[in-house]
Amino acid sequence: MRGRVSAVNGLFIGASNQLGEFESGLTAHWLGTVPAVVLGGVGTLAITGLWIKLFPGLAKRDRMSEVVAEAEKAAV
Repeated sequence: MRGRVSAVNGLFIGASNQLGEFESGLTAHWLGTVPAVVLGGVGTLAITGLWIKLFPGLAKRDRMSEVVAEAEKAAV
């Protein structure tokens, strides 16, 4: 079973990289190289800001080890 799950995971990871490259190339073709890069950067910052608004607990975390410790306490 692990081999199949790993194969499906690899398929999705590989496909996402190729789709991302296609999207970047298409955007650069339509808008030009510099505007495409700027649009990608602005989009990244916008999504990051949205994520911080939606999940403020993530921004307040110092280390992920705290999450593991809390999960272990909850499991006991």
